Amino acid sequence: MNSEKRTLNKRTKEKQMFKRTKGDIVFNIFNYLFYAAFTLICVFPFYYLLINTISDNELVRTGQIKWFPQGIHFNNYISLINVNNLGTSVLVSVARTILGTALMVLATAFIGYLVTKQEMWGRKYIYRFIIITMYFNAGLIPAYLNMSMLGLTNNFWVYIIPGIVSAYNIILVKTYIESIPADLEESAAIDGAGYLTRFRHIIFPLSKPILATISIFGAVGHWNSFTDSMIYMSGKPNLYTLQYRLYIYMNSTSNLSALMNSGGNVSQNVLNSALNMRSVKLTVAMVTIIPILLVYPFMQRYFEKGIMMGAVKG
Repeated sequence: MNSEKRTLNKRTKEKQMFKRTKGDIVFNIFNYLFYAAFTLICVFPFYYLLINTISDNELVRTGQIKWFPQGIHFNNYISLINVNNLGTSVLVSVARTILGTALMVLATAFIGYLVTKQEMWGRKYIYRFIIITMYFNAGLIPAYLNMSMLGLTNNFWVYIIPGIVSAYNIILVKTYIESIPADLEESAAIDGAGYLTRFRHIIFPLSKPILATISIFGAVGHWNSFTDSMIYMSGKPNLYTLQYRLYIYMNSTSNLSALMNSGGNVSQNVLNSALNMRSVKLTVAMVTIIPILLVYPFMQRYFEKGIMMGAVKG
């Protein structure tokens, strides 16, 4: 009975300690309203894109679609599906994103681990040399000549190899690894574990938050890139990425619309199939961001932790 009475008194005291005042209630109401409004502000651009891609194209062209879709149809997306070699470009972009991101994460993680080792020969000079590449760039023409001499032009690997090592990501990984207690690795070293063993079984599993962070950076960069297709794939249209394929489609639609406006001899059916430029741009934007929107929610918790831990010190 005494123990139950003490427990009851303890709970009563806890309720009294955490009893909300009128000020707390008012603060919570304004807090919820603020974050609800902030969420709507963040979500509305994507909603606006969606309703404009499925609404009547003429209403979209004249800017009449503001809050709700009108004249709902999916012809914009159907027209994109019918773009020549779109399926091949999707496969190229997916393969590039997966393979490029995976290799970048592995290489960045291992290099970031190595430059934390005081016993590494020339560690400071190698790390500084990596950092210098963030500030100096040879330029477009030397880069093209370099890729050409390496035999990477009109080659799928031109999408992968140049992006394997990223100086900025190495800084994040190095900083994060330095925050891991050294005792974990030292105990493994006493038991005879080498660098590779310690990296594979200790450092790599504990670095998941920062690795997820750079994975998002890498995946978004690979998925959105299209200039390398323009520069290096002039002789291999079957290796165009999805972004560049949609860019070509958007330009061709723009040229067709300009021809129509100038009185060119093009049938009305062709004009209808070409849509209008505003609808094309919004549809292309929506298609390109869908994969990122689907992946990011699953990586968000790792991303937040990793970017905070990796930015504590340089």
